[in-house]
Amino acid sequence: MSENKTKPTKFSVEDFIRYSDPKKVDDSFKLVEIMEKLSGEKATMWGPSIIGFGKYHYKYESGREGDRCRIGFSPRKSAFSLYVLHCDDTENKLLSQLGKIKMGQGSCIYFKKLADLNLDVLDKLITDSLHQTKKVIRLIQKKMLKIFSIF
Repeated sequence: MSENKTKPTKFSVEDFIRYSDPKKVDDSFKLVEIMEKLSGEKATMWGPSIIGFGKYHYKYESGREGDRCRIGFSPRKSAFSLYVLHCDDTENKLLSQLGKIKMGQGSCIYFKKLADLNLDVLDKLITDSLHQTKKVIRLIQKKMLKIFSIF
């Protein structure tokens, strides 16, 4: 099975932001501030272009497993990509209140600038995502304990 290429790196988040799209620099630093405050984690580069906060280990039934940041974003040329868990949940009423967004696959939200978003709703969405990843982590740990207790 192939190895996940998106891993934490030692590259500087600040340098990455400063050398990214000049139109996205201020919003990127604001997002770092918001996400560090809500997650209690320092920003880390994940691969060459994702700024992530915290991490958790996942394992699919297929056997594929790896680590992923709990929340993150990337200031891509066409739009910001915001990575939060369970944003694709059709029951998530926060998405309709977030502002001018487009949904990607899985846990990805696209937006052009922070001014297009309701920042109070963004805070709630990020906080919900962090709670969801905490639940996932606990569930995985319980399953791992059951597996190890068999041996």
